[in-house]
Amino acid sequence: MNLKDAIEGKEYIIQDIITEDEELDFFLFSLGCYSGEPITVISHLRHSSIVSIKDGRYSIDKDLASAITVA
Repeated sequence: MNLKDAIEGKEYIIQDIITEDEELDFFLFSLGCYSGEPITVISHLRHSSIVSIKDGRYSIDKDLASAITVA
């Protein structure tokens, strides 16, 4: 399942990030978004999702949310 389909308020573990953009991979890694890390969807908005990673909250667009695979 990808992050776009995740249930709000439930904690998931990031399985993989599927993107071909190295800068985007580095950016996500700097936020703490990488395989094995817990992530929680705070809310889904029209064009983005608010997520909690480690001690921070971030807004990610729906395309990026589709690229993050969780379990």
